[in-house]
Amino acid sequence: MPITRYSTGAIMATLMGGLVTPVHGQPLAETYTPYQKLLNDYLVEQRTDTGGLVSAFDYEAALEDPKTSKRLKQQNRLLAKFDTDTLDSREKALAFWNNAYNYFMIETILTETVDGGLVDSVWDYGGRYNPFRDSVFQWQEHRIGDAHYSLDQIEKDILLGESFENKGWKEARVHFTVNCASVGCPPLRETLYTADNIERLMTENTRFAMQTERQMRIEGDTLYLSQLFDWYSGDFEAEGGSIRDFIGDYTGQDITEAVADTDTIRFIDYDWSLNKPSNFPELKTR
Repeated sequence: MPITRYSTGAIMATLMGGLVTPVHGQPLAETYTPYQKLLNDYLVEQRTDTGGLVSAFDYEAALEDPKTSKRLKQQNRLLAKFDTDTLDSREKALAFWNNAYNYFMIETILTETVDGGLVDSVWDYGGRYNPFRDSVFQWQEHRIGDAHYSLDQIEKDILLGESFENKGWKEARVHFTVNCASVGCPPLRETLYTADNIERLMTENTRFAMQTERQMRIEGDTLYLSQLFDWYSGDFEAEGGSIRDFIGDYTGQDITEAVADTDTIRFIDYDWSLNKPSNFPELKTR
């Protein structure tokens, strides 16, 4: 079933219809109820033999389900009503903005189809392979409260930005909780982030990444790491002192010692293929 894209104009029309009075103090679980239903129905999580985790979102099944269109509309309305001034604690803010990033990434894939079909990669929208259009991370069209945000703004200006840093809220672990709809990303989780679980899940996701070969592996005296550690090295070094020390904070003693014994760091080419089940060989065999 085709999904209709909800443009900024359509959302503004809803605003003018009086349906988006800001909600004060609404629990995060209620704010993200439609998104949680999408995760429950279409996200596949699987532990790896090495103790890590992989996950994939079944976009094809979601597009075929007539409930999806309604859920996207409901979720967009809830976020358009949300009062970000209520995010008055580190845990609330981290949970809300992580969920926002991950939801809007999925919403974009489901609504911005190309020639009636799914993109093969988020870069198909523009940027890397189509320099004549901004990348999907730069589209400033995701409405929360009375403002529009891009994915880059949510991740880099808010979660990893100066304001959070000044408050002591900035977390390098966020690199393992936001998901860019790509195979190379740390896994998306079926569990919604809340103020009660965000600390545990940031740590859990980081540990899973250290045990997933797409994110980290050791071959001889070479440490292979996700390019996230290259692109955002400053975040990991600021928090852990060095990349190896950061990793050591989230691994067992045997892995920590093995990492310390490596002489060279090389970065694993990031796999930008869409994070759908058929792009994960380990999921095909189950």
